[in-house]
Amino acid sequence: MKIAIIGGSGLYDIDNPSEAEEQNIVTPWGETSSSILKTKSGENEIFFLSRHGRGHLISPSEINYRANIYALKFLGVDWIISVSAVGSLKEEIVPGMIVLPDQFIDFTKQRKSTFFDEGIVAHVSMAKPISEKLSFHLADACKLLDINFKMGGTYVCIEGPQFSSLAESNFYRSLGADVIGMTNMPEAKLAREAEICYSTLALSTDYDCWHEEHESVTVDQVIDTMNNNISNAKQVLKTATDDFDLVKDSYIENALKGSIISSLDSIKEDSLEKLSAIIRKYLLS
Repeated sequence: MKIAIIGGSGLYDIDNPSEAEEQNIVTPWGETSSSILKTKSGENEIFFLSRHGRGHLISPSEINYRANIYALKFLGVDWIISVSAVGSLKEEIVPGMIVLPDQFIDFTKQRKSTFFDEGIVAHVSMAKPISEKLSFHLADACKLLDINFKMGGTYVCIEGPQFSSLAESNFYRSLGADVIGMTNMPEAKLAREAEICYSTLALSTDYDCWHEEHESVTVDQVIDTMNNNISNAKQVLKTATDDFDLVKDSYIENALKGSIISSLDSIKEDSLEKLSAIIRKYLLS
């Protein structure tokens, strides 16, 4: 199995990175956030990518999401585990809890959210935006390790880099959302277009700013809780990737089937080449 881990805030590297094989890939959309580190977990190949770059130098809106996902597809990755810091929008989701969201609401405004915007059009379904099999597998790892987690929930993705105003935080709560973050969109959308199974370990760091009994969120608070969360996340990742023999969700494996609206005969050669890693099997069929 080829499994990718996209590390978010606080998770910038793997243990013993000097022992990993470094992959530097330039995609049709430019460079990835950082070099990709290839290692092993049991019999599985693991590809680690730091979403914000090592040292956290790239803000959420400046991440080259298309390059990141395309590079992982090029490497043959079929599974992505996203690790993300989030704020809690519900009392019962306490700081330190892991949430495995099954839905997203995208409030980003200025990010490129599709591979299909230059001479080729496709409309993939995002009704079920995560891999159910992968999320249940991660849940099993949490249970085995006795780590506090919540299965399911809605992740609101905002543009950032600023945190929410109180009015915004209360608005997102009124939608019934569970957690709020800045990075899983358009990451999940692009993973779906690439037919890669995607799930998120959302690490709750704070109560955003809606909770009257807690101070408004600060970077120091987020980092302090995040450092505690990372230890749990690493344990879950190790347990989940050591024992991994899942079969891809069929609705993800064939997400592009019937979704490409453009006539393949009419698409320009350079557009086909640019998307070759993603649509190759449809060109050969």
